[in-house]
Formats: sequence, structure tokens, C-alpha cells
Amino acid sequence: MTLASGTGEFGHLLAGHRVAAGLTQEDLAATAGVSLRALGDMERGRTRGPQRRTVRALAAALGLDGAQSAALEGAAQSGRPRGVRRVPPQGQAVRPVVPPAAPAGAGPEPAARSAPEPAVPPAPDAAAEPAPPGALGLPRDLTDFTAREQALAELAALTADEHPAHPRVVLISGQPGLGKTAFALHAAHALAPAFPDGQLSLDLGGMAATPLPAREALGQVLRALGVADGAVPAGTEERAGLFRALVRDRRLVLVLDNAADEAQVRPLLPGSGPAVTIVTSRHALPGLEAVHRLRLDVLSPAEASALLARIAGPERVEAAPDAAAELARLCGYLPLALRIAGQRLVARPQQPVAQLARQLAAEENRLDLLETGDLAVRPAFELSYRRLPEQSRLVLRRCALTAGADFTAAVLARYAGLSAARTELVLEQLVDAGLVQPAAPERYRLHDLVRLYAGERLTVDETAEAVAEARTRAGSWLLREAAAHGLRFDPDHAAAEGAAAAGADSVPLTEAARWLEEEHPEWLAALYRAQREGRHREVIDTAEAMHWFSDRLVSWDLWGEVFQLSVDAARASGDRQAEAVHVNYLAWTYVTCLHRYRRGIELAGEGLALACGLGDHEQQGWALTYLGTGLRHLQRYQEAGESYQRAAEAFAEVDNRAAMIGRLVTLRGAATCLRHLGRAEEAQDSRRRALARALELVERWSSPLMHLMAAVTAHELGQDRAALKRWPAAEKAYRQALVHYEAIGRPDSMTKTLTELGTALIEQGRADEAREILTEALTDLSADGRRGRSPVQGPSD
Repeated sequence: MTLASGTGEFGHLLAGHRVAAGLTQEDLAATAGVSLRALGDMERGRTRGPQRRTVRALAAALGLDGAQSAALEGAAQSGRPRGVRRVPPQGQAVRPVVPPAAPAGAGPEPAARSAPEPAVPPAPDAAAEPAPPGALGLPRDLTDFTAREQALAELAALTADEHPAHPRVVLISGQPGLGKTAFALHAAHALAPAFPDGQLSLDLGGMAATPLPAREALGQVLRALGVADGAVPAGTEERAGLFRALVRDRRLVLVLDNAADEAQVRPLLPGSGPAVTIVTSRHALPGLEAVHRLRLDVLSPAEASALLARIAGPERVEAAPDAAAELARLCGYLPLALRIAGQRLVARPQQPVAQLARQLAAEENRLDLLETGDLAVRPAFELSYRRLPEQSRLVLRRCALTAGADFTAAVLARYAGLSAARTELVLEQLVDAGLVQPAAPERYRLHDLVRLYAGERLTVDETAEAVAEARTRAGSWLLREAAAHGLRFDPDHAAAEGAAAAGADSVPLTEAARWLEEEHPEWLAALYRAQREGRHREVIDTAEAMHWFSDRLVSWDLWGEVFQLSVDAARASGDRQAEAVHVNYLAWTYVTCLHRYRRGIELAGEGLALACGLGDHEQQGWALTYLGTGLRHLQRYQEAGESYQRAAEAFAEVDNRAAMIGRLVTLRGAATCLRHLGRAEEAQDSRRRALARALELVERWSSPLMHLMAAVTAHELGQDRAALKRWPAAEKAYRQALVHYEAIGRPDSMTKTLTELGTALIEQGRADEAREILTEALTDLSADGRRGRSPVQGPSD
């Protein structure tokens, strides 16, 4: 234990003079003729007021004048004992502190928080038992402690107030392996000079089968503060009252490590005074009142690499920065895992960093490798897992079945076989326990290593049949939901009536889009699983339901996966009609999303052959449309125009909404080819007809897709007019496009329209207006980058 007597004024004054004189402790100790250890104890407030001759020797060595010497001697004299010794010098005996005797017949003390603090009387002259040297002393600080600057600064700012209105209590919480104890001890060591009355550290055993009771913890703290065994009260409340009385005037730091719950901690908190208490716990302890909360998180990639360098040596990490970065990532940037990895490197000086990273890359071996000596990741998680109720264990295990980086309670409920409300409640309890983390409003996530541990427990604690049943149940629900939400974007509204069965028919389009975007890792994994299990009709139906939604997010590479799965499912089931349709969807994906035009042209040819064999004019039209688009992107404009013409003829044989949209798309594509062939006047005339058709569709079916078609067509008309240098007319077309873009919530693709509108304004000499428009475009572009959203289908050029 690190303790001090007196006010600490002498130590602060002495250290200030030494620093001002430019002397090290070694310099001053040698000049004054005192031991280096004695000088260090004086500056840290561990030594009670030193003798006069020692003070004068120090003053002479520091070259102090008369007034400074007198002030230093006065500070030393005020620290010398005049009565009871509250705190013993390290390693010396302590006189017992005897609490006042209770009046005869008095009952037990009232509750600690409402009872008056007991007085601390002068100690009797009776001899006391020696206090154990270093009792509850701070364990050594880690010399390679890294990062946490912001949290340390917050804690330092909290402790800077010399006269706090309330006791300063800091709760450090977070998942296992974050280095909460190391942080608390490092902070206590850093605060030591400002808290000369002592630094104590007590492990409360929160993860043990039987955590340390508050009564026993108070007994240990009281003895460390110099209270003799015979003077320690019997009851918890009496001990708590004596503890608060002893510390209310002391500047000391108390670390309460590994707390189990609020009831264990409360009696150990000071009632008033300048002391600082640092509590660590894996649990959030939400019921602990009036505390400052510091929730640690994993390190940043740069901090993780820096920690590895401090442990294993900077030259080793600098020689292989990419391997070190990968090693840090595989450790999940978790301090405990990083320390283990670093220590493994220290123990194997010849092992390349890349080799350890390669070994950790195998998920099945990662937790086994993250163990060295008495440091291990798995037992850290095991301690928390074993203390959970059975239902909480089930939910944690089933979290390992989710496919995305984060998940909702509604999705996890399907894996867990519980209601969404119950699952959410259990997840919140797991958040409090430090095993699950909040990721976003209503979304949760697991640390990568916790996910691996949960997967291990899933294998050990559950049968393969139970896990398979959970996957199938959740997968079928996910595909039904994906199909129901996707059908909301089908322009042929009658097809969306099937959504009513899944309860999605009344979901707003924005909510349907959000669900499909956020849950895409889940439903895509379910789609793969359905394909592996031979549930081909589910795969085909899900992909079919989402093909109109795919127009909104054309930069998603996953459409290649979705429609390849549906093509494979159609072929496996022998459904030639579905094969033709989904080969066309795949052709669209390669041309529009993946920009692999030659492969898209090949697929369009396959789709055309299938559609011709079936006599399906609509699918012939779409195959020819995608063929034309691929040729146009390859600048084969004449061939592309001919393909668009053939597509229009095929669509003319069909009377439905999809064919009407197809005719509009082919007319737009043909007009673009005319412009690129230098026939801008003809292109403008064709585009006017296309825009008239688009506006007719908006009038008949006001939907996001129809507004999007109108916006894109108006934008292209602006491009035709710009090619003719008709800038006022181009401006009019661009502004018309913006009206339709606004109608569907300012999609990302309107940025290009804003940019080209700015160009049209500049060409008309309206620079100030152009500046405003271009600033708006830049703002939208920056916002899109921050959101990380994929753009909806925009202008074709």
C-alpha cells in the first residue's frame, strides 16, 4: 500500500523547488546528503515531516533564500505528528483507531447512507499490531501501457477539482479483455503525486464463484488505513461508517477492481471529501448512482500496432507493418489479445510477425493461439459466460448464427426461438454484462473474439439438430421478409398483394428499402443456405421479388450473387421460364452494376436465345435492351441502336406495365446512341417523346420508380440540349429532373444533375447561381460519402 501522512504540502513544495532549480532527484539527494529513496518518499508525501537538519540541508542544496527556507521548514513542521497517527509510515507499526463506544442499550447503527459519520477519536497509548507492509498497495504499473489518452484526460480533469461538491467516483466498464484493470492502475499511479495520502487497490473478485462480500472488503480497507484488528467494527454498516469518517479529509486514491454488482460497491464509496475512487467492472452497474462513467472500447488500428510495437519491439513491427496490422485486426484490437500476441512474439524472437498472423487467420485455432502462460482470452470470456442465466447463454450462443456485423433483436429472435421483446430484454442484459455491444439504435454486435467464443459454446452446449432447426427457421423467415419488402417496389402492384401474408404490404417504401439494405447480410446468407439445401423455389421467388428494388442500388456487387443463385436454382429445378428471366437479370447486373460489358453481352445473348425458344416477347425485349446497353458502353453505337429498335418491337407485342417501362428504356437508349453518333437534333426529338412517356407513367402510377424514370429522362434531355449548346433549354431540363429527384427523397444520383446544371449556368454567365448549385452538389456528395450508401440508378452516361 502506498500511504502518506500530513497534508502533502511539504512534498509539493520540495518538488517544485527542485524542478525550478533544474535538478533531478539523484542530483538533489547527492548534494544534500540524503538517500534517493528518502527524497522520493518526501516528495510523494510518504514521509511525515522530516527533521529540521534534513530540511536545512535540502534548502542549502537548492540555494533557497531565507524566506523560501522558512516556508519549507514550516511545511515540514506542519507535517510532523502532534497526536494520533492516522496513517503509518510504510512498514512501521500503527496505533489502533478505536471507534466511539455505543451508549448502553443502543441498537445497531442506522443505514450507512443516512447515519452521521462516526468521529475518529485520538488513539490510546496501547501498543498496536504492525500493519502488513504494502497492504492493498498498488500493483506495478505496466511500462508498455499504450493509448487511452482521452479516457485518462477525462479522469484527470475530474480529479483536478480541489474542493469537489461530491466524492469523485469513476466507473470503468466494458467487455472482458479491454484492459480495465491495467487502465485503473495506470491512472492511480499517474494520480499519485496529487493524492499523497495514499493509493489502495482491492480486488473485489466479481467474477469469482463467491465475490468478496462488502463487509470483508471494508475490513481489509480499514486495516490498510491503520485500524487495528480489535478496533474494526463487526457489522457492515458500522465498518462503512468508520471508513467514510477515516477518508473524508484524505487525498487518496482507492481502486476497487472487478466489482460484481452495485450492492458490493456502495458501502466502499466515500461519503464526502477529496478522495478518488476508481471502480472497474465487466458489468455496466446501471444502478450505481452519481458516478462518472468511462466505458472503454477496443483500440484503434494505430493504437493496436503501437501496443504490439511496445511489447514485441518497434523494429520487429516496423519491419513488417502490413503483417502487424493484420495481426492487430485478427486480435480484434482487444488489448488482452494484443498483449498475448505480443508476448508470443517476445517468446519466439525468430518467428516472423506474418507467421503468427497466418496462424491466427484460422478461426478454429484463434482462441487456442491467444493463450500464453497465465494470459488467455477464452477463460476471460468463460468467467462471464458461466455467470449468465441459461436463457442469456442461449441468446449469446445464437448470436453466433447471425451473418452481419450487427443485428436486431427481431432477427436474433428467429434464431433464438423467443419473442422479439424477450430477445431485446436479454440483449440489453448482455450489454450490461459487457458481452454484447450496442452498435446503433436498435442494433447490437459482438466483438469478433466473443463471436468465436459464442460459436464454440454453440457447438459444445447444443445439438447439431437444434442448431440446424434454428438456422432453417430463421432463414425461411428472412427470405419471406426479403421477398415481402422487395415486392413493395414492383411497379405491377397486383404482384405485391402477396406481401400481405408477411405483414409488409403497409410498410413505407423508405422503411422497406432500409430493411433490405441493413439486413442484406442476413437474407443473402439465408439465400445461399436455401440454395445449398435444395430449396430452389425459395431462391427464385426471393430474387424475383427484389429485382425492381435492385434498380435503386445499382452499385451493389451483391446483385451478381443474388441473380447467379437464382439462375442456378432455375437450372437445377428445370424451370426454363425462370431461367430466361433470371439470366436477363444477371445480364443487367453485369452491364449496369459490375460494368463488365462483354460478359453482360454474352449473358444477354443467352437470355435472348432462351426467350426466343419460349416465345416470350417480354423477355426478348429485356435481353435486347441489355444487349444494346452493353454495346453502347463499348461505344458500338450503331449496333446498340439496332438492338434497342429490336427491343422496342418485342415490347410492342406485350401489354403490361413492365413492357411500358421497357419501351421507355429502349427509347432513351436509342436517343443516347443518336447523340453519340453526332445526331443531337434527332436525339433531342426522341428524348422529348421519351420524357412525355415518362411523365405519363408518373401521372398513372406515382411511385418512386416512375419519378426516377422521369428524372433520368429529363437529365438526358438536358445533356442532348447541352450538346447543341442550347444552355437555357438544358437548364430547364435539368431543373425538371431535380423536381422528380426531390419527389423521391434526393437520391444520390441527383448530384450529377446539379453539377451539369451548374455548368449550364456558367455558360450563361450566371456564376453566382452556379456557385450555389455546385456547393449544393458538393454538400450532397460529402453527405453520401459519410453515409456510405450505394447510389440509386442514375443517368446512363
